[in-house]
Parts: sequence; C-alpha cells; structure tokens
Amino acid sequence: MSADVSTAESTAGIGRARTLLLAVVCGAAVANIYYAQPLLHTIGEEFGVGNGTAALLVTASQVGYALALAFVVPLGDLLERRRLVSLLLLGCAVVLGLAAAAPGFALLATAVALVGVTSAVAQVAVPLAAQLAGDHERGRVVGTVMSGLLIGILGARTVAGFVAEAGGWRWVFALAAGVMVALAVVVRLVLPVVPPTESTSYPRLLGSVLGLVRHEPELRRRMLLGAVGMGCFTILWTSADFLLSAPPYGFGPAVVGLFGLAGLAGAAMAPLAGRLADRGHGRLVVTLGLVVLVASWALLGLGGASIVALIAGVVVLDLAQQSLQISHQSVIYALAPQARSRITTAFMTSVFIGGTLASAATSVVYPAGGWLGVCVLGGAVALVGLGVWFLPRT
Repeated sequence: MSADVSTAESTAGIGRARTLLLAVVCGAAVANIYYAQPLLHTIGEEFGVGNGTAALLVTASQVGYALALAFVVPLGDLLERRRLVSLLLLGCAVVLGLAAAAPGFALLATAVALVGVTSAVAQVAVPLAAQLAGDHERGRVVGTVMSGLLIGILGARTVAGFVAEAGGWRWVFALAAGVMVALAVVVRLVLPVVPPTESTSYPRLLGSVLGLVRHEPELRRRMLLGAVGMGCFTILWTSADFLLSAPPYGFGPAVVGLFGLAGLAGAAMAPLAGRLADRGHGRLVVTLGLVVLVASWALLGLGGASIVALIAGVVVLDLAQQSLQISHQSVIYALAPQARSRITTAFMTSVFIGGTLASAATSVVYPAGGWLGVCVLGGAVALVGLGVWFLPRT
C-alpha cells in the first residue's frame, strides 16, 4: 500500500486554493483552544469563581486536545479524510455553541474540553495536505498549512480580547462556532474525496502507532527535537506575560495580548523552510534552526531591560521554531506515506509533552530566578536539542 500511495502522490498537486483552505482550517481550529486564555478573569467574575478555578478552562481544553491526539487523529488513516474533517468541524461548532450558551461554569468547562477534542481536526488537516501535495511541493505545502496553525495560536488571544471587549466573552465562542460551520461547508465543496490508507481495526490502528515509533529511529529523533522546540516556545510564552505586566514595563492586558503578534514573523518563514526541504536542504535547516534557537535566548536574556531586544528575541525564536517544525514534518511524512495520521499522533504527542513539561518547569523557575532564570532554562533546553541532533544516527 505504501508504494501505491507514493506512486499516486508523485504526480499529484494540491493547488494554491486548497492549500490556503487547509491553512485556514488549521489556524481557525487550533485558535479555539486558546480563546479562553485572555477571558479567564471575565468568565470567573460572571460565574462567581476564583482565578484558580477559571484557569481550569485552559487545562480542560488541553486535556481534550491531548486525548484527541491519541484517539481521534489516527482515524485519518482509517476513514475518508474529507468527511472526517467536515464532521469534526461541525462537531466543534456544536460544542462552541454550547460554550457560548453555558448557564454555569461546570457546563462551560465540559464544553471547552470537547472543543479541545474536536479542534484536533487541525492535526488531521496537516497530513491531509501532505497526502494531496505532490512530491515536488510537499515541504512548501506543509509549511504553508503550518503557518496557518501558528497564526491561529498567536492570534487567538488578540482576537478574543477585541471581540470580548466589543460584545462580551460569549460572542467569542459564538463567532468561532459560525466560522467552523462555514469551513465545514467549504471543505466539503472544495476538497476531493481522499480514500483511507488502511483497512485494519481501530484497536490495531492505535497499536500500530507504537510500532511506528519502535521501528523508525528518525521518527524518534524528530519527536525529541519537536519536544525541544515546543518546550522553548512554551517557556517563552508562559513567562512573557509575567515579564510584560511587571516593572519596568507594566503593560496592561491589551498591550500584552498585542505583543504576541511579534511572533507571527515565524509564519513567514514556514513556506521558505518548506521549499528548502523540497530541495534537499532539510538537514541544513535543522542545524541552522537549532543554532538560532540557542542564540535567541541570549537576545531574550537582554529583554528584561530592553523592549527592542525582547521583540527581536521573540521574532528570532519563533522563526527558528517554525523552521524546525516544518523540517521535522517534511521528513516524518516521507517515512510512511500510508500512516501519516498515525505519525502525526506520535510526533504531536511528543510535542505536547514537551510543552507541558516546559510549562511546569517555567512555573517553578520564574518565581525563583525571574526572567533571567527562564532564559537560562530555555537556552539549556535548546542546547539539549543540538545534542540530540548531533548524536550518531543508527
């Protein structure tokens, strides 16, 4: 089956319109799990719960997303993908609508958890784009789609803040539900039928994910590097709010939210990194990306006293992280064309774990060592990535 898939793909092409559609699907879907972050205080006040309880909404969405990575994303190899993407988008619209109308905090938390589950459609769309793309364009296509995902992550907080200020927090979820319905319809009309690549049972499908990790050493290497990159990304954005809201900056929530837009420069790098991968320069992209990732923490270390250095460090780190992510996914999708959804599950689970561990470490390091402490932590994590990259290949 693998040979058949490769043969079919070698002359295939996805087209610019479909590429952009899948980029929008990725960005809009992943944004759903970040909308609540700047709204926690407002939501807590309405339901009469403290900030600590309100913060459980973030946990609920992340738990839902993690469960979907493990149990929903592999279905992309077993089911027809266009239909799966459309159904997940419609399901996401339903639970977003439930969140918008939730009369109590418990129901809202349940709805947000289900939003996390259905928003994992973003990780079904990425291997779908890789399958529709021709061999000559796969890196560029994946890069473009992943740039949409990055824009969704970094832009969600800003969008949520403006919408909530204009019409209240419920409008954020209501409008997001409308976007999901629209995208489900467009996906159904624009994308072709994409037959499944496997005909096994669901339990065996899940078990085969571990088999891929066990038998593909390059997948394991890229999983570790993906965890490192997301770890650095998470360390930065977990601690940046603390730095920017305290002296010497003392910015308010609106300015802090806008600051995240500096990271969107990484989205511009994604297609370029993909093109370099298509031309056989993937190893160079990873080597330079890891070196730049280490260097970004030196710039960020100066950001405690210089806003210019801070912005420069954010831009450089996000450029490096996005380039690395594209290179990793270009490589792993070529390992087993018939198992791209399961490979996505393995890779993104490792990425998710890396981000979770980094977030926990940052919550310990920042109170003890402040901004300089987290910059040392980030630099150390980036150096681990360099070490993994230069380990002998087996």
